[in-house]
Amino acid sequence: MSTVPPSLLIEDLLKDFGPVPALDGRMLRVLNGVSLRAHAGSITTLLGSNGAGKSTTLACAQGLLKPDGGTVRLLGENPLNASAVLRSRVGVMLQDGGLPPSIRPIQLLRHVASMFAAPADIDALIERLGINEFSTTNIRRLSGGQKQRVALAAALAGNPEVVFLDEPSAGLDPQSRSAVFDLILELRTAGLCIVLTTHLMEDAQKLSDYVYIIDKGRNVAEGSVAELTARAAEGAEVRALEFTASAGLCSPGLPAHLSLGEPSPGNYRVDGVSGPEDLAALTEWWRADGVFPTALSMQPRSLEDVFLEIASGGQK
Repeated sequence: MSTVPPSLLIEDLLKDFGPVPALDGRMLRVLNGVSLRAHAGSITTLLGSNGAGKSTTLACAQGLLKPDGGTVRLLGENPLNASAVLRSRVGVMLQDGGLPPSIRPIQLLRHVASMFAAPADIDALIERLGINEFSTTNIRRLSGGQKQRVALAAALAGNPEVVFLDEPSAGLDPQSRSAVFDLILELRTAGLCIVLTTHLMEDAQKLSDYVYIIDKGRNVAEGSVAELTARAAEGAEVRALEFTASAGLCSPGLPAHLSLGEPSPGNYRVDGVSGPEDLAALTEWWRADGVFPTALSMQPRSLEDVFLEIASGGQK
């Protein structure tokens, strides 16, 4: 564990959104004890289903909402009463909104940069993110992916130490997505604290150093991607085995904890493989039924597998 204080510290965060008629006037508690730490030189990702509380958590972390309990410290300060100095050290990229619609991208970015004492190299950001390609178009007429690139550049314009990125790759084409990924990884190497939210598990798996999964306003899992994907409900390492054979196979002899699926004809996935005995059960089934796979691979669980298990109630 690092001895350097975290750039972002959240402990036992509570947030109520007032009485709700459908709940007979009871308070709707959106956050019920969320805690997390994010460090410089690291990408910390917050995952959760819609309504889990991740957007509210980030709004409290950025000083946009007042918590009803708990502690938030951003670069050592309470962001709710942030000084101008603290604001200048933090960049925020919102997934939707926040960009004035009638201005052109480069004009906006130069204006944003002019408000900082030591701004980033805006020309380099414009070139890096391909903003020159649509520089003469007003923001309201940009595609979703183009707006995301402008929003990312605006978040980085002040040369921040901490940057919040909400769905940074949403709407991007593959080439732009790769450019954004490369830039985010370079920012981590340069020592920035990056706090990321995304619904794309593949993105989270590629980028994250540490992941927090929240559900119903509480932490339900945390760890590095390797730690989360290696951890089964029973504490054992679980893998998914995929193989190709003739279509329409059934598995009457497999142990109950092994789940066979056929996502497409002749392509199979067996979930729950955790040891040599499971492999022996599979090969015995193949031998008994005369099955000889034409392709075979075995991979650790993905972050998406872990997330779906938690979202479906497989882990409490």
